[in-house]
Amino acid sequence: MAKTKTQFMCQECGYVSPRYLGKCPNCGRWNTFVEERISEPKEERKSRVSFEGKKSKPQLIKQVSMAEEPRVKTAMEEFNRVLGGGVVAGSLVLIGGDPGIGKSTLLLQMSGQLAATGRDVLYVSGEESATQIKMRADRLKVQSENFYLYPETDMKNIRDSIEKLHPGFVVIDSVQTMQEPDIESAVGSVSQIREITAELLQISKTNNITIFIVGHVTKGGAIAGPKILEHMVDTVLYFEGDLHHTYRILRAVKNRFGSTNELGIFEMREEGLREVSNPSEIFLEERLTDANGSAIVVSMEGTRPILVEIQALITPTIYGNAQRTASGLDRNRVSLIMAVLEKRANLTLQNQDAYLKAAGGVKLDEPAIDLAIAISIVSSFRNQGTEATDSFIGEIGLTGEIRRVNRIEQRVNEAKKLGFKRIFIPKNNLQGWSAPKGIEVVGVATITEAIHKAFN
Repeated sequence: MAKTKTQFMCQECGYVSPRYLGKCPNCGRWNTFVEERISEPKEERKSRVSFEGKKSKPQLIKQVSMAEEPRVKTAMEEFNRVLGGGVVAGSLVLIGGDPGIGKSTLLLQMSGQLAATGRDVLYVSGEESATQIKMRADRLKVQSENFYLYPETDMKNIRDSIEKLHPGFVVIDSVQTMQEPDIESAVGSVSQIREITAELLQISKTNNITIFIVGHVTKGGAIAGPKILEHMVDTVLYFEGDLHHTYRILRAVKNRFGSTNELGIFEMREEGLREVSNPSEIFLEERLTDANGSAIVVSMEGTRPILVEIQALITPTIYGNAQRTASGLDRNRVSLIMAVLEKRANLTLQNQDAYLKAAGGVKLDEPAIDLAIAISIVSSFRNQGTEATDSFIGEIGLTGEIRRVNRIEQRVNEAKKLGFKRIFIPKNNLQGWSAPKGIEVVGVATITEAIHKAFN
């Protein structure tokens, strides 16, 4: 009898070793190696063949026919925006998020809305029974004649059911619970996830079926499984939020059919997820009018302008080195702006601890937030508040100049719509357009000029 060959594979990055290792030399994680059998290579390789037996072949690009409806819109405009305008036919979408954040709720609501368009939807669950899903569906008021539930984990049976029903949409909840019978490894291992995703990709592309995959996340916040999983799919969405708060953020980190900067905001209620059409009001509703260390910025998230409050707390340090802590902001960006303020605005911040955050749990990473960060730091350092109806937009250079930003008209109009009376923008952004009535637009060229006009 031939000796069984085994290997050890890291469950975090997919690194293969002939022997067990405590620490992975590739990703540096501890105790992530799992023993797996090495299966004999198969002579028959999977090719892209549809359920009707059609094989892919080379063809001229002008001969490629487009679908009549390249995108299918759901009733959730926030979901459509994140996907780039709607669900693309034949796409493979991966949705990740923390346990209990609402991934299954989001997909169940979305499945009911897609089924209402007249197309069949197959919801495959490896974690819940059909009765449990039905209980949640009744609570969410999801009912449709085209909605099929299928509690199954065997990938062969799932493929047969897809071939039999030929639905327009398939939901796999979750990929870590599915099992490929031909792969001799544990459920949820790197090999299983890789092969299952590859088969789902083949089904999606050859039969023009849109497939949504739910992926668990690790403690570090990344989707569990090999990194190749995110490279194989068309779109990667992260469902974020705080379990102690009702608001959820759906963010695209990869999208072959749209922008990767879009985000959708939802509120979790008893009857399910409700869209938040004006998120700026949420981020500003609890702002104190006379508080110091606060500044409002109009940030662009994809094509949407959002007003966010940036808060800063500057206190004298009691340690040898001053601390720099940021939540929702890049810590390195905060350190850079504080260095510019100390050098160009003559503020002594080297002996001050700095704590900054973007209120509401949103993450900001565009250059246009620099001026608001600087103003909030100056406000807290001087213990002097800014005007409640002021907002700030601009990128700060190392020489203290305020550099131009994009989409300035949309930003100013959003601030005016929410009742702001004055907005500070880069001086170079004043050209080529006219400011709307009802809001004063102040152009500033340097950080010193901005500080002088904001606090005088």
